[in-house]
Amino acid sequence: MQTPYLVGERVYLRPLERDDAPVLQRHLNHPDVVRTLQAWRPVSLAAETDFIESTSRSETDVVLGIALKDDDRLIGSTGLHGIDWRNRVAEFGIQIGDPMEWGKGYGTEATRLVTRYGFGTLNLNRIGLRVYDHNPAGIRAYEKAGYQREGVMRQGVWRDGAYHDVIVMAILASEWKDVAAK
Repeated sequence: MQTPYLVGERVYLRPLERDDAPVLQRHLNHPDVVRTLQAWRPVSLAAETDFIESTSRSETDVVLGIALKDDDRLIGSTGLHGIDWRNRVAEFGIQIGDPMEWGKGYGTEATRLVTRYGFGTLNLNRIGLRVYDHNPAGIRAYEKAGYQREGVMRQGVWRDGAYHDVIVMAILASEWKDVAAK
């Protein structure tokens, strides 16, 4: 494992390095990946390198690479964004950028690792997220990690030539304790 920060059964989360930029750029420009993300423009190598460098210095973002324990291969990234230290809330984000790795439970495992970190280490009270209605696998992964639907932003995003609903989900620290105990 290369500089593991949070370790799960099959994946580990590690700090992103400049050398990760080409892999992440490829992920973020894959049409099947980008349709599930808030990103909507092509990502250049320079832009991805800048993102990695700026988040590593950020006081309000924690972004980590998702790597497979078996072969140390970087398959995506995840993290907490816009951390509001006063109100103890943050927004969760994740992308498994290699479609060949979808459906294997890596997203659920990474979601649980980051959620545990948010509540157990950062002392957050609420972690929220937004997911598009055309991403049922993402919705299932979040529900498996204990996130609950809070509402719907009807036709809140334009993807693939149509408007789609944006589902707002979140988990509270008190709910996480119940999920983690299982």
